[in-house]
Amino acid sequence: MSASDAHSAMDKMYRHQRYIYDLTRKYYLFGRDKLIRELPVGANDHICEVGCGTARNLVLLAKRHKNLKLYGIDASTEMLKTAQASVDAAGFAPQIKLEAALSTDFTPAKLGHAKPFDRLIYSYSLSMMDDWRQALEHGFRQLKPGGTLHVVDFGNQEGLPAWFKKLLGGWLNQFHVRFRPEIRAWFEEQAAKGRGTTTYRPVMRGYAYRLDFQLKG
Repeated sequence: MSASDAHSAMDKMYRHQRYIYDLTRKYYLFGRDKLIRELPVGANDHICEVGCGTARNLVLLAKRHKNLKLYGIDASTEMLKTAQASVDAAGFAPQIKLEAALSTDFTPAKLGHAKPFDRLIYSYSLSMMDDWRQALEHGFRQLKPGGTLHVVDFGNQEGLPAWFKKLLGGWLNQFHVRFRPEIRAWFEEQAAKGRGTTTYRPVMRGYAYRLDFQLKG
């Protein structure tokens, strides 16, 4: 899929959903707030969220940390209209920079930052990407040595009833979303290669998972 096709597909999906996205997703995108609270933030860090959606997470980060410079990229220009409105309404336009871009082509320079990012966040975005390997390799290249990458996303619901797993899977398929267990294996492979260190933990009996990776300094 070309870049223009990817942008068009995301715009089609979120042209109307963007108006109710935060209202509906708060009931099943769990683990985001805990990630925001526990993010290892330096006083003047530059942090980018890949697939920022409505900028909900970035606004919460800005409220907690006044000295951060925050960036958000999303494939959907329609979703970014809602994101920019949220940033403006919260008064964080000087602190949060948004840009339409793909997970495989964003750079600090495109967002007006001259150096690699300190941290990247992938909040319920990798489960939507068929090209997640390319996205993560590209993300690694946008991080400084010793920088960190943080993921929260759907898990395999190993501690939940089978009927719930089937119901959730059917619902998520409508949005081209699915649990990708190979992501954890990929990060562990990178750690084994000496590229950094990784931690993985289930959230809510496996409903979701949290993964953190620190690049070698």
